Parts: sequence; structure tokens; C-alpha cells
Amino acid sequence: MFEITPNLNPNDQTPLYIQLYQYLLKEIETGRIPQGTRLPSIRKLADHLGIGKNTVDAAYQQLIAEGFILSKPKSGLYVAEFDEQFFTTTQESRSKFSHLEAAQPLAITYPFDFRHGHIDKDHFPVTIWRKLTNQVLYDQAIFSYEDRQGEPELRVELAKYLYQSRGVSCLPEQIIIGGGIQQLLSLLCFIIKLENPECDGKKSGQQQLNHYGNVAVENPGYDGAREVFRQHGFSIIPIELNTGGIDLKKLAKSNARIVYVTPSHQFPMGMIMPIANRMKLIQWADRVDGYIIEDDYDSEFRYKGKPIPTLQGIDSFGKVIYLGTFSKALLPSIRLAYMVLPEQLLKSFQTNFQSYEQPVSKILQKTVALFMQEGYWQKHLRRMRHIYQKKHETLHQSIRKFMGENVKIIGEESGLHLLIEVKNGDTEDTLIEKAKSSGVKIYPTAKYWMNQNQAKDPLLLVGFGGLSETEITEGIRRLSEAWF
Repeated sequence: MFEITPNLNPNDQTPLYIQLYQYLLKEIETGRIPQGTRLPSIRKLADHLGIGKNTVDAAYQQLIAEGFILSKPKSGLYVAEFDEQFFTTTQESRSKFSHLEAAQPLAITYPFDFRHGHIDKDHFPVTIWRKLTNQVLYDQAIFSYEDRQGEPELRVELAKYLYQSRGVSCLPEQIIIGGGIQQLLSLLCFIIKLENPECDGKKSGQQQLNHYGNVAVENPGYDGAREVFRQHGFSIIPIELNTGGIDLKKLAKSNARIVYVTPSHQFPMGMIMPIANRMKLIQWADRVDGYIIEDDYDSEFRYKGKPIPTLQGIDSFGKVIYLGTFSKALLPSIRLAYMVLPEQLLKSFQTNFQSYEQPVSKILQKTVALFMQEGYWQKHLRRMRHIYQKKHETLHQSIRKFMGENVKIIGEESGLHLLIEVKNGDTEDTLIEKAKSSGVKIYPTAKYWMNQNQAKDPLLLVGFGGLSETEITEGIRRLSEAWF
């Protein structure tokens, strides 16, 4: 007769029923509780262990759900019959992957985290958002599938907003809603590879696959976009930057027909592409019969000068694919982005992707549409522009005050991050480790280069959206003490 004597610890973070379940599972797997054995009733085991009946019942129910024990009516609970090979295979499989759990590093939080993806969480309109979400939940339309391009009312609001604020000229029908920039880029890669333009007439009525095998990218540039292109089998051509953004002369000499750019606030260097360069870039796309992917990821926040029209807004050839996101201005966790397709690619999408479902929640899309329709979006943007501008000024002043000529500030005209070039002889890794020892998290830029970082001194990325002005000042003071 076996005895069930687990060492249950009520002070452990693991619930008691999980502790009991894990104990019983191990006893069954090792054979210490033989197959076919009748287990104690819930009441008897609860009394024996001095724990609640609900705790025992929950452990038993988990084992029943996984098939390790069986409930026989009017008889009781029994250990299921298994082939011995089953347990051997299971144990080998678990031991094979057991190192993964141990290898996961514990998440370390730092009092002053200058991550560029963080936003100001204290000024998000939670009450309004909750009200609008509740309102959407009473809409009968949420019980049906979404429009595959995105909810029509959201695309209407986006078309109006993009034209008024960014000069993007498009119809709602050209907009596709997606679950973040990378998901939309992946979809775009499929569309481009499946595009079948008509031939020159020599093969009347026939079509041929038009391969855009090479994608030019800014170097340094957004590594998340590069990875999407790479996984879709495109050859990636890095193009260096100059003061106006991507080097157009080097782009013209490449054999690329697609280019991915961040002209409104180059990531990560921060320069803004002049209007003359934008015109030349569009002319290049027309000349090579290619496409420009314009990622306008944080254009809502500009602190110096007047906004320059988007590439899409000045494109008369239908060569610009425009991408935008709600992550920086609203919430990164909602994973909502949008893509404006030119006519040719829109036709390809509509022809080849009839079976694709919309990946973004209908409830979320309708909530954002209401947020825009009722004027909350513009009000929120005005408020956040003011807040981020003050944080930007605080960051700039703090760097100058505490670091002086020891660093050079790069790309401070817009967006939610800037770079600092540190001139103390340390490597990027050393600077980051010294910062951590002072409770400050600062971020590398080396990964944004496709080849070796060509900067003379290390460049560190400093995001300021998620910190208060007081935290920004104290964080920079600590950095200065750690580095100089």
C-alpha cells in the first residue's frame, strides 16, 4: 500500500494544488504509485494532509484532464494504464529541455530605464478608453468577423487624419490595418513577391512573376525591418547615410528596386530627409520601376521647424508604400498599425489575399475609431506633444549640464529618442555595464549596423518617453557620475 506524503509549503508562491499535482504526477511517472492503483477519495486525502477539499479536487482534476488518472463512476479515482515506454519518452523529453528554464535570466528592473519604445503611461486617458470600449461591446457588429482590410470606420478616420496631419493622400480603400509594423511588412513582402504586372504585349494576355529580389535599407537602420525582409528571402543591400538621410547616389548605383526608409526621423540617427532628397528618391523609384517603403513611425512628435510632407504625399507615380503606427502616440501594447498601398499593389492584395483574415481585434479597431471620431485622438496628441517636448528639453539640458563636452548629441530634432556619442575611451558594452551599476538602463546601437559601426566613439540610444522629467534629470546625473 502506497502512502501519499507530499511536502506542501503554504508559504511558497506556487499554489498548494499545483504542488500536490506535481507531487502526484512524479509519483505516477516513477511508478511509486503503480498503474491501476485506486487513489484516496478527495475527503480522505484532504483530511490526511490537513488541506482543503478544493485543493485536492483541483489537483485531481488537472491529472484527469491530462489523462494520468481516471474517474470511474461509483468506484473512485484510479491511475491510468500506460505503456512504460510512454513515461520513458516523456521523462527524456523533459530532461532534454529542462536546461531552457534554468537558462532564462531573471528580469531585472532599473529605476531609470531609457528604453526608446516606452511611452508616458501617466497621461493615457484610461477613463475615456474604458468608456469607449464598453460602448463598443454593446455593438452587435462585434459578433461578426472583421473586414479583412480593417474596420471601414477606422480606415475613414485614418484617411482624414493622415491627410490633415501628414499630407498623405489616400482613400480608405487603400488602407490595410495590421498587428504592428513587422506584421504589415511581412504581408507586404508576400504582396510584392506575388505581384504579376502585364508584359509588354509580346505575350498578349499572359503575365509573368515580377521578382524584386533586392531591398535597400538604411545603414544603420531598423533591424526589425531587415529581419522581416531576410526571412522572406530578399537580398538586403545596406546603404550608408549622409546628412540628408540615405545616400541617394549609392542607392542609384545599387541594383535594388525596393528601398525601406524612415525619412521623417531616421532610425536610429534621427536626421530628417530634406524635401529635395525626397523628390529625388521618388524619381529614382519611378526610373527603376520600384517601390519606396516609407516608415513614418513617430512623426507626430517634432520639436524644431515645420513638418516636411511625406514621401507618399508628394508621390505622383504611385511608388510609395506608407506605414504608420499607434504604438508611439497611443499604446505599444495595442499592436495596431496601418499601411497605405499604391493602386498596383492594392490590386495584387485584393486578388491574392481573399482568404486572409484581419489579425487585429474588431473591438480594438472600433474603439480606436470612436476615439478618433469623438475628437479624443487630436486632443490626446496635442497633450502628448506638449509633454514630450518638455521631456525632450529636460533631457537635452540635463545632458549639457552633467556631461558637457564629454558627449555629442545626435538626432534631437524630433521623435522620442536621441543618440549620445560618448568620448571617454570606453566601449559600448563597458558604458552600458557602468550605467547598470548606477541603476540606469541605456541601450546599444551596434545592432542597427549591418557591418561594423563606423562611428569614431560609441553611440548610445536614449529614449525618454517613459520617464518623468525628474527621473530624466536624475538618470542623466547618475550616468555622468558612472562614465566620467
